[in-house]
Amino acid sequence: MNGTDTGESTGRAAGYPHPVIVVGAGPTGLLLAGDLAEAGVPVTLLEKRPHRISNLSRAFGVHARTLEQLDARGLADDLIATGSTLTGLRLFRRLSLDLSTLPSRFPFLLITPQYEVERLLERRAQRLGVRFQYESELLALRQDADGVDIDVRTGDGSTVTRRAVYVVGTDGHHSAVRRAIGQPFPGVSVITSLFLADVRLAEKPETVLTVDGAGDVFAMIASFGDGWYRVMGWNRRHEVPDDAPLDLEEVKDVTRRALGTDYGMHDARWLSRFHSDERQAPEYRVGRVFLAGDAAHIHSPAGGQGMNTGLQDAANLGWKLAAVVKGQASDSLLDTYHAERHPVGKAVLRSSGGLVRLARAQNPVLRAVRAVVSALANAAAPARAKALAQLTGIGYRYPAPRGAHRLVGTRVPDIVLDGGHRLYEALRGGRFVLVTPRPAHLPPGAAPDDGADFLPAVEHWAGNRRTAVLVRPDGYVAWAADDAGTDVLETALASRYLTAR
Repeated sequence: MNGTDTGESTGRAAGYPHPVIVVGAGPTGLLLAGDLAEAGVPVTLLEKRPHRISNLSRAFGVHARTLEQLDARGLADDLIATGSTLTGLRLFRRLSLDLSTLPSRFPFLLITPQYEVERLLERRAQRLGVRFQYESELLALRQDADGVDIDVRTGDGSTVTRRAVYVVGTDGHHSAVRRAIGQPFPGVSVITSLFLADVRLAEKPETVLTVDGAGDVFAMIASFGDGWYRVMGWNRRHEVPDDAPLDLEEVKDVTRRALGTDYGMHDARWLSRFHSDERQAPEYRVGRVFLAGDAAHIHSPAGGQGMNTGLQDAANLGWKLAAVVKGQASDSLLDTYHAERHPVGKAVLRSSGGLVRLARAQNPVLRAVRAVVSALANAAAPARAKALAQLTGIGYRYPAPRGAHRLVGTRVPDIVLDGGHRLYEALRGGRFVLVTPRPAHLPPGAAPDDGADFLPAVEHWAGNRRTAVLVRPDGYVAWAADDAGTDVLETALASRYLTAR
């Protein structure tokens, strides 16, 4: 049985019932689909799996920048309530990182399982009207100058063809979308044999996250806060294929050797092996098709940056797609997605891979390098701050056009605005926010209009009260000017979708 979905819409999406199709209902796809729906863009979310959120996912840490993005959607506090916070990290037994010093409303690492993130984002997407289609597998994809056709196998075994203006692949490591557009996924395997387990413990560890290694073994235990603990481990002397049998005794043995105790580990609800790759697609955009999250890049688990990087991909792409579909911006705005996010993915590959290689170091030279890196980072405040900024995502900035103000492309921290509201509250709904010093020189009759809010700041984040900044929906500076007058501000507002290049 074959069929084709047809329908009516308005604007650039005329003739498309849902002008954007997102393939893959993991955290990245759920956030992106929710953002599009909140912006008024009809969106379909396809997922190969049955309709359920798995409690057996790998990720468990949410970093500060991701929490800021969730705060801009009114979700951060609800997610924090599901887990535990960690303000300090220790690496290689020598390197200490104090997260409490982060210049963020969220100066910590949130330990909560990925399924809590997915549940929160799924509820939001459902509330906003995203059309979910589970048991839907992408088989083929064809695109032309006006749109994209995809062939989908449904749960009853039939095949239907759907058409959209744009398609986004958020369908993971083995992305069908990436294969369909012919994008390679070059890279290497960093660790060939890791194990994961969800267990209960008879003895409670002293900290929310316990990490250590000894000789040929490494182990980590993270508390989910509900009586279950995630264990990850590696044994250099026992590297086996992903499908090799794994039992609780092996997990306990490696944990005891690495941490000195297995904390009375028992009642494993899940045991699994996997290997860790470093890979990145050369292009995040091919015509009308985009890649995000693990479909675009995968990293080692070191630093817990994989899910976080994907969620930040979605935050970058969502408002741009919405603006183009609604006719507010030209299609060229979408080129900035690759230009801004590909370098970030590459940097995360370098940093997470470097951590793994140093952690596994057996060669005396590499061990010496690890000791020097740890000593320098512990001794030098700037080095610690840089490492923290990169690990947590708050330190990345996007490229700016030639001649742009020095602040364009930088992340804006949360600030208090007139009336006592916070900036990230004002960003909710996918709006631009114009932050001006007092007294505010605003255009005559300025008021919330066409996706932009104009709010004077009480506390000016740039360290002075002369600079006006136009903040993008994802919390980065789109435009800035010192001593800005009314005419300059009008120009900035008129060109807000053209500032990121």
